[in-house]
Amino acid sequence: MDDMPSELNLRSLMTESRTALIRAGIANPALDVRLLTENATGLSALELSTNPDWTVPDDMVRLIRATVERRANHEPVHRILGYREFYGLHLSLSQATLEPRPDTEALVDIVVPRAREIAAEHGKCHILDLGTGTGAIALALLDQVANATAVATDISENALVTARKNALAHGLEDRIETLVSDWFANVDRKFHIIVSNPPYIPTRSLDSLDREVRDHDPKTALDGGRDGLEAYRSIAAEVREYLYPQGVVGVEVGHDQRTAVTAIFGAAEFREIACIADLGGHDRALLFAG
Repeated sequence: MDDMPSELNLRSLMTESRTALIRAGIANPALDVRLLTENATGLSALELSTNPDWTVPDDMVRLIRATVERRANHEPVHRILGYREFYGLHLSLSQATLEPRPDTEALVDIVVPRAREIAAEHGKCHILDLGTGTGAIALALLDQVANATAVATDISENALVTARKNALAHGLEDRIETLVSDWFANVDRKFHIIVSNPPYIPTRSLDSLDREVRDHDPKTALDGGRDGLEAYRSIAAEVREYLYPQGVVGVEVGHDQRTAVTAIFGAAEFREIACIADLGGHDRALLFAG
C-alpha cells in the first residue's frame, strides 16, 4: 500500500482497507478493518460510523495501512492488536501463548457451577490450571468464583509472564500463583479442581491447520502427539494424586475426541459427569470425577 501521507477521511480509508483484505481472501474484512481502525485511532465503533468524513491524521493513516498489510498477510487480527477478549476479560497475548478462543469458554462454563459449589461448601476452592498460556481459564474462573484461588502452570516462563500481566490487569494477582512445570512435574499440593486445555492436534495434522493458527500459535500448545491424545494420557495417569477427595477434572477436547478422552480417564477410574458443546455444536469440554 502507498505509505505517503494523504488527506483521507475515515470512509475512504476504511473502504481502501476492506478492499485490500477482500483481495487477500480474509474471511471477515469489515470486522477486522473496524477493529484495526478502532485500535489505531482510539475511536469507538459508534464514533467510526458517525464520523465518516473525519480527516485521518497522517500518522494514523500509516499505522492503519501497516496493520492492514499485516492482516492481508494472514497474521491474526488479535495478534496484531495484542489482545483478545475471553469470558469478559481483556487478555494480552504474546508469542509464547495460544490465542484464547470462544470455544474454550465452554470449559469455563462447565467448571464454574462446580467451583461455586465447592467454594460455598468449604469457603474456598483451589484450582490448578495446567498449561495456562495467557491465564485465560484460570483468570476467568477466579473472576467468576469469589473465594477461589489458582495455581497456573506452563512449560514456558514467557507465557507465565503474560499470565501474570493479565492477572495484574484484572486485580487478580493476589489469588493466582504461576509455576513453571511440565504438567505435574513441579506441583506439590492438592486441589479441588484441575483444568486444562492441552495440545490435542495430531502431529500429522499440524501442516493442514489454517495458516493463521499454524504460523502464529506456539507449536507446543497445538501438537498433541501421534494421535492427539498424549497430553490426556499424561494428565490422567497422575491427576488423582493432586486432587482432594470429591475433586473434579475439566478438560477441553477436539471436536471428535470425547469418546477417546473419556476412555483414557475411564482407564484411570474417572467417570464423565458432564459434557458441554461449543458454539458449533461439537462436544468441547468434559468434566470427570473419581
